[in-house]
Amino acid sequence: MTNVERMERELDHAGRNAFSYIDTEYHAERPVTLHTYRPHAYTEDRPVVIVQHGVLRNGDEYRDFWVPAAERYNLLIVAPTFSNEAWPEVDSYNNGRAITDSGTIRPPAEWTYALLEKIFADLQRSGVTAVEQAHLFGHSAGGQFVHRLMSSQSHEPFRAVAVGNPGWYTLPSFDYPFPEGMGDAGIAEEQLVRLLGFPLLILAGDQDILTDDPNLPSEPAAMRQGPHRFARARFYFEAGRREAERRNVPFNWVLQTVPGIGHDGRAMSAACASLWFEGRMPDAAELAALASPHVA
Repeated sequence: MTNVERMERELDHAGRNAFSYIDTEYHAERPVTLHTYRPHAYTEDRPVVIVQHGVLRNGDEYRDFWVPAAERYNLLIVAPTFSNEAWPEVDSYNNGRAITDSGTIRPPAEWTYALLEKIFADLQRSGVTAVEQAHLFGHSAGGQFVHRLMSSQSHEPFRAVAVGNPGWYTLPSFDYPFPEGMGDAGIAEEQLVRLLGFPLLILAGDQDILTDDPNLPSEPAAMRQGPHRFARARFYFEAGRREAERRNVPFNWVLQTVPGIGHDGRAMSAACASLWFEGRMPDAAELAALASPHVA
């Protein structure tokens, strides 16, 4: 059964679901699980939100974080999940399998990030969606995944993109090798300019300030960006602003502080949904009600 046929079968009814997706071109031995949610009222003209999980590889939980928004705004939620078994360690997921075991760089079309364009294209072919572009959200390790996707892949599949609380960032500069920067990775200047001009939404919880979190990247390149995730978000934003000014090109990123929220995938998902589909941040009372324990 093809991916398209599987989508036709598994997404023809409402509710939660989970099924395998296999990229036979480059990753035939590494399946991805698509955790999905389709509301009863969903129709093919409604938005599709692709959600990228954190370091716990918990796409089912991240799908569920978006279920309230799916019901409220009538959204199809698709959470591609990269298991540790098939996609081990940060090199396979956060860093996209860009670098081989021997230290050479694979072509960007073979990086893990490229699967999302294929997944969305197959959703369109299946008839599950008729929209031309998807919304894309990633939190924590998923935020690393998503902004590196935007740094290296086509933007055409995506109408809106948001990252929440990444542990560290690939800087928009060719002065540093990947993943610290975009140098020596087969990425063109035009891609960097498109990245700077895209309205990338950077969500930063102002309580994501732990410096001893075991999942906080602590390698020298990450530490140069700041002591914690909240500081690193500002560092990345300012690096983008400087690169755009140096090139005299548009800079359209948005840095949005989420007050009272730490490393919380549930709350950051809800804040993102409110910004995208209501055009506003949740107020203080709403954010306090959303706050939950540390969710990577």
